Amino acid sequence: MADDKDFPADKESTIDSTSGTTQDASHEVQSELVPSGARELEVVDVREGMFGVRGTGDTSGYGGLTRPVMMPGAAKQPFGGWFDEVHDRLSTLTDAQDTSVIEKVIVDRGEITFFIRRHALLEVVTHLRNDDKLRFEFCSSISGVHYPHEEGRELHVAYHLLSMTHRRRIRLEVTCPDDDPHVPSVVGIYPTADWHERETWDFFGVVFDGHPALTRILMPDDWPGHPQRKDYPLGGIPVEYKGGTIPPPDERRAYS
Repeated sequence: MADDKDFPADKESTIDSTSGTTQDASHEVQSELVPSGARELEVVDVREGMFGVRGTGDTSGYGGLTRPVMMPGAAKQPFGGWFDEVHDRLSTLTDAQDTSVIEKVIVDRGEITFFIRRHALLEVVTHLRNDDKLRFEFCSSISGVHYPHEEGRELHVAYHLLSMTHRRRIRLEVTCPDDDPHVPSVVGIYPTADWHERETWDFFGVVFDGHPALTRILMPDDWPGHPQRKDYPLGGIPVEYKGGTIPPPDERRAYS
């Protein structure tokens, strides 16, 4: 095996100094991205069994397994490189109560995530798109996540934004409670968000206020519930295979 010194310099610049994994170095060399030093992890849940399924019995035979679910903690400045420039320009935005629109910032694996207060989302994305120093012109993805254990902020919506002008990527994350699953639609700012918001509504039940036609996109119109939520029942139908029948997950043999 060749020594590290045998690799070209451009290959070395793509190695993440904090995790040791290969990352997209974009147009900046990795040495310009100074680690923030925030490597604390937050334990957000404890998963039981192989798949973390609850309420249907253990169908895997690994019900005795338990492991903590950990997420990276909030980072503090300096984040390094252009991360600080984006943060500084966003931190000037405040809401009616003169509170910063940024709840917290996470820097992990060479990526930066801004947690944004949901009532300020439209102001933030408008600023990100229009500011000449930022110019995040393209929303490439919107997706949902369900964390039932996070009381009052069970539903998360993640936005992946790309600046083609500056060749940079950031992630925004907005939270809302199960009993008030409303988030402003960004279709007026990013037209590509149309189908992404419909899919997030379809699978997670997040209502995007102001969306021009918020209807299901993958499930039938009369489908009950939102199937990617963690509290959605497994259900299923029997599957026939070469003369045998595999029952749906909630009817399989339980080991517990």
